[in-house]
Amino acid sequence: MNTVAGLAVREAEGAARRAGVVVRELDRISEFEGVFQVFDRIWRADPSSAPISVELMRALSHSGNYVAGAFSRGEMVGAAVGFLAGPPAGGLHSHVTGAVAGRGVGFALKLHQRAWALERGLGQVSWTFDPLVRRNAHFNLTKLGGRPAEYLPSFYGPMTDVINAGDESDRLLLVWRLTEPHVLDACAGRPRETVPPEGAVVAVRAEDERPVVSAPGRVSLVATPSDIEGLRPADPVAGRAWRMAVREVLGGLMGRRGQVTGLTKAGEYVVELP
Repeated sequence: MNTVAGLAVREAEGAARRAGVVVRELDRISEFEGVFQVFDRIWRADPSSAPISVELMRALSHSGNYVAGAFSRGEMVGAAVGFLAGPPAGGLHSHVTGAVAGRGVGFALKLHQRAWALERGLGQVSWTFDPLVRRNAHFNLTKLGGRPAEYLPSFYGPMTDVINAGDESDRLLLVWRLTEPHVLDACAGRPRETVPPEGAVVAVRAEDERPVVSAPGRVSLVATPSDIEGLRPADPVAGRAWRMAVREVLGGLMGRRGQVTGLTKAGEYVVELP
């Protein structure tokens, strides 16, 4: 095992200990059924639109892809499923990860996934997430050190689970380059906070829980709602306004080769044009 992979394994084991879980790969139908149940508790999706089926998990595991669970005292409290990605990006694509909130289980799962990839000579992991969910953006960009590579409007089409129902499924494709210096720091428990650059233009800001759009600059800040999952059912009009504003500005900047370089403590994407 190379030095970087060995360190990644130790960091993953440490994260699991701190979260009070054991993370391991899965290979039995009963375990895949457990993953299905964990995801069902999180997303409460219609069976026809569940994040992943037991049969597909079985096929992925058997063909050498990534299916893992996190266990606390024998109970599964989180899981992650991924598959090998083809060119041009390569690496591992993490299709779905779900865990009990607030205990560090998600972090332990991602570090296990990182170690798994590095042990197999893979240099990056990618996945998608909703750009409006601020806590996920913080976890992905700050706590893990990933960087968005592409804005994907309506990526999954209509979704019917309780979290996403009634909204469009815009996603950011995040790339986690596993050995970059800021990722090494993040995985060692030293995440780098992003400070808004001097002269940055606030291209999307919040006023009374509604987005206000302004002309972007070479460096722009794009705000996110404080709690889009609560806002969507309480005020669907405001929820849709946020979706369209972030799609227009963040999606537009990334379409012009803008690079998302971090997320501020206030939940603003920092986007720099070339």
